[in-house]
Amino acid sequence: MPRFLKYLPFLGLTLFAATDGAAAGGLVPELVPIPGGVFIAGSDGAEREAAYRLDEAAYGHDLTREQRWYEGERPRGGVGVRGFEITRTPITNAQYQAFVRATGHPPPDVDPETWAGYRLNPVHSYRRTRRFAWRDGRPPAGREDHPVVLVAFADAEAYAAWLSLETGRAWRLPGELEWEKAARGAAGARFPWGDDFDPARLNSHDAGPFDTTPVGGFPEGASRFGVLDAAGQVFEWTATPAGEGRYIVKGGSWDDKGCGICRPAARHGRAGSLKHILIGFRLVREVD
Repeated sequence: MPRFLKYLPFLGLTLFAATDGAAAGGLVPELVPIPGGVFIAGSDGAEREAAYRLDEAAYGHDLTREQRWYEGERPRGGVGVRGFEITRTPITNAQYQAFVRATGHPPPDVDPETWAGYRLNPVHSYRRTRRFAWRDGRPPAGREDHPVVLVAFADAEAYAAWLSLETGRAWRLPGELEWEKAARGAAGARFPWGDDFDPARLNSHDAGPFDTTPVGGFPEGASRFGVLDAAGQVFEWTATPAGEGRYIVKGGSWDDKGCGICRPAARHGRAGSLKHILIGFRLVREVD
């Protein structure tokens, strides 16, 4: 039995025979190969200073500098990772819907009490979540090719476990370093496309539309490996812990401008139980 099958009962999924993607409705995510070997991870003082200046120019204040947002980043240097494959874009509503239909897993949504309990920035009102919430097991009309959001860490893991069983291949969330290599390339560029910030290359608050957009819509923002939407669009869960019950998210979002937080080296932890309109995920598949 493949090792990923043993986790399914804990994720609330039913064991059934793998069918090479039949239940996925042909919506198996496209993969990009990432070669093994050393890449430049993390940031140095010059990169972090440039990030703070981007934020200050965009927001008109130095809050990220005062709160030392980027000082917890890994020191810049070479790190080795094994080869793997990663989804070219974040998982979409349509891809996630195949999982919901096949398993009866709760669709993406959050209730007012839970949202209030997160104690998020007041700008993210509960009313704003309604744009992204599913109804009757279906995503909002016209958003089928947008990244799925309002998914907790366990929801992303459950989707990965189902897709593993469905295809007979092991899928999982990326580790932080895997995600970072796929997003910035081996040479450690500050952004997926290079060292200079360009708001035309990503979905951020700098150029709008202040919402998610169809995945893959910014080909000029591709990483050296061809990974798309690795800056802006939505933050993405990784498998890397950030304290008890917390995990590292990467990538920035449509709500950010500047965009210091959109750099692949940037990192911060979120509670795994959080279902946020700014957080989605992508998956990796190990190379045989």
